[in-house]
Amino acid sequence: VIVAALDSLGVPVTSVMAVLGAAGLAIGLALKDSLGNFAAGVMLVMFRPFSKGDFVEVAGISGKVEEIRIFSTYLLTPDNKLIVVPNGQVGAEPITNYTRMDTRRVDMMFGVGYDDDLKTARSVLEKICNEHPLVLDEPATKIFVKELGASSVDFAVRPWCKTDDYWTVWGDLLETGKVELEAAGCNIPYPQTDVHLHTVNSD
Repeated sequence: VIVAALDSLGVPVTSVMAVLGAAGLAIGLALKDSLGNFAAGVMLVMFRPFSKGDFVEVAGISGKVEEIRIFSTYLLTPDNKLIVVPNGQVGAEPITNYTRMDTRRVDMMFGVGYDDDLKTARSVLEKICNEHPLVLDEPATKIFVKELGASSVDFAVRPWCKTDDYWTVWGDLLETGKVELEAAGCNIPYPQTDVHLHTVNSD
């Protein structure tokens, strides 16, 4: 009806329709991201993969969840930066929630020299884990040779702790492990490069 009325008034209908079509396309493209963020925000509210206060990694960013809005999520990074992440990005990639579970495994590596006694090294690592007050008895700590490196025999040390104690346990065991391994006579190798210089005669 509107098109017929415009045509009867001598208005170039083809041009008007082209303008309206272009305008509709522009509006659709402009709203695409907003609608995607809105839909992702609704999904976050429904399924709640994380809550306010959780420490998460989303869209390649790690931080504590400060606020969840319908279009974006606010993360506070460990160095106190507030980052606003569009919910479309949050919902499009895997989400890692570090604090949802009560316990967490601490994955560590300790290297000793090839000339060192492996039983002694294992005993030292077991001792520091067993004596740490924040390391849990269950699940049990696992210690095993994981790799024969270029300059060291590498032990994987995997104790469990309460999630809130993760960084305390990690830092304590790293420091105590070095001290106790050295006290037991074990060497902690580091990568070395041998450089050979050759003299070339100019003759």
